[in-house]
Amino acid sequence: MLAATDTDTAPWTVVESEDKRRARLNTIAHLLGTVPWTPTDLSPLSIPARPPGEGYVRPPRELARAVPDHAAMLFDGS
Repeated sequence: MLAATDTDTAPWTVVESEDKRRARLNTIAHLLGTVPWTPTDLSPLSIPARPPGEGYVRPPRELARAVPDHAAMLFDGS
């Protein structure tokens, strides 16, 4: 499938992944390298002081949909 679908319009890129950390860093570097960009001169920002709170109370977490914490299971030993 790789040989049949690897085209100049939509190229496949293979990441050697024997070392997962290096594979992730290589993938990020490759993806960032494919995005054209030019450095931009930015003027210094003036950030105003944070206004005082107005009594906001966060709703209970049980009311929100959350992504399951799979990483906790990996590091818990569960």
